[in-house]
Amino acid sequence: MMTYLNRKVGQISLQMIRRLIIKAVIPVLGMFLVFLTSCSKSYDGDNWQLKGFVKVDSLNPILLPDSGTLFLDPIRGMDVKWEGKDIFNPTSLVRNDTLFMLYRAEDFVGKFNGTSRIGLAWSVDGLHFNREKLPIFYPQEDEMKYLEWEGGAEDPRIVESENGTYFMTYTAYDGNTARLLIASSPDLRTWTKHGSIFNNKKDFDKWSKSGSIVVSVKDGRMIATKVNGKYWMYFGDTNLFLATSSNLINWDPVEDVNGEWLSVLAPRKGKFDSRLVEPGPPAILTKEGILLIYNSMNLAEGGDPNLPEGTYTTGQALFDLNRPSELMERAEEYFFSPTKDYEITGQVNNVCFVEGLSFYKNRWFLYYGTADSKIAVAVSKGNIELK
Repeated sequence: MMTYLNRKVGQISLQMIRRLIIKAVIPVLGMFLVFLTSCSKSYDGDNWQLKGFVKVDSLNPILLPDSGTLFLDPIRGMDVKWEGKDIFNPTSLVRNDTLFMLYRAEDFVGKFNGTSRIGLAWSVDGLHFNREKLPIFYPQEDEMKYLEWEGGAEDPRIVESENGTYFMTYTAYDGNTARLLIASSPDLRTWTKHGSIFNNKKDFDKWSKSGSIVVSVKDGRMIATKVNGKYWMYFGDTNLFLATSSNLINWDPVEDVNGEWLSVLAPRKGKFDSRLVEPGPPAILTKEGILLIYNSMNLAEGGDPNLPEGTYTTGQALFDLNRPSELMERAEEYFFSPTKDYEITGQVNNVCFVEGLSFYKNRWFLYYGTADSKIAVAVSKGNIELK
């Protein structure tokens, strides 16, 4: 009897030990699997990127300067060839099954290499465009003239609010300082100028450019979307900075401990983005994070030795979904660069400058300025999961 009991006790003890071991090992094994998964994700390195863009060589450049369109400038009081010298740096959006492009156009007479105005074009296939004959946005005799004249209104980037209002950030240049301004429209043709994006005078007087507002992509529409109760915008053309807003009009820059604009992305020595970084199209909410496509410039010394000095290429960065200031991933190499004659030679040589991105008819269309002279497009079927 004692031998039988001892054997049963031994079996029970062994079962208890096995259970304890299993309970202890499973959590550790789970943590190990999570570790392996995270390592694998980091090792892949590019699943979060929007890739596969192919330049449409058969059509590019898709828009050229046009000296035949005249505009009666309200400040000069004379006809100007408003898009005769150069057109470049387009933004894009989808509205009512049509793809629209807003682009920067320069005349021949503005003393700062031509006064810039913003034109409008539209397409039903994303490749062939019709143009409005007159600019839709420009300096005039209004309260913004002292900021916009006579450099003009440059480099638009556009998003849509949930109620269907369009908000456009643009750069105003008065000959001394570039300032990031914002305007709104219900229909892309009638605009209200709101002035500087900044609430504070000390920020207003700083050099600022290139506002990329965080959006969700819904049925091709770029909808400005709050994160943690706020709208967010990446901006700048040296380092990248960050600002927040409650209404898409008035913005406050995120500051560091010293009260300076918080840098969230900086140039890198030895890389294609060694001289400056500058936002491209609106930043997109994806399941992996906030995807920002950005433009960059190369240094002659200390940059990418395989790129000519001053070359503008395009990179990608990923920020945390809940903390837009936290950089999670950054591509080591550019995915887009000047390789065609019209990208290499122009007003400014060796430039691909991306500002327009639209998901249209199940493809991504990337619109960009070439050598600050013309407009071209690249297309991708895409590979990212939208949030």
